[in-house]
Amino acid sequence: MTIITLTQESLMNKLFCSFTPKERLEERLAEISSEYKILYSKIFVLASPESDEYMCTYNIEVDGHETRMLNNTILLHRKKETNTLYTINALNTLIMTLNNGMMDNKFPINWPEYKNSVLLTQGSEFRKLNTILHKIIATS
Repeated sequence: MTIITLTQESLMNKLFCSFTPKERLEERLAEISSEYKILYSKIFVLASPESDEYMCTYNIEVDGHETRMLNNTILLHRKKETNTLYTINALNTLIMTLNNGMMDNKFPINWPEYKNSVLLTQGSEFRKLNTILHKIIATS
């Protein structure tokens, strides 16, 4: 388990994504539910034809204390209009790929091209995983 320390500036909710093999989904959902207070009482389970794992996405509220991250869990951001989930590293890699190797924070992204997907990096390689909603889990 990894521990992340969040500063005063980052007090808010965070979107986490926990990866799990399909055969361990129920066990993983129980682990997430017991570890965190899930905001909005929902865990979204995504599937992708490009992956043999499920992606469980959920929001948690952080309060400035250390927050433990479960193994195989990452922090994501979301472009609401296109339902695109992404890591900052993946976004930076995408920008540099589209912009001839140059990083430019103002570079325009054609977000509809990445609709219903998760943008990740694997090593230094950019990965786009198309996603479909497998199911929504209501938590208490």
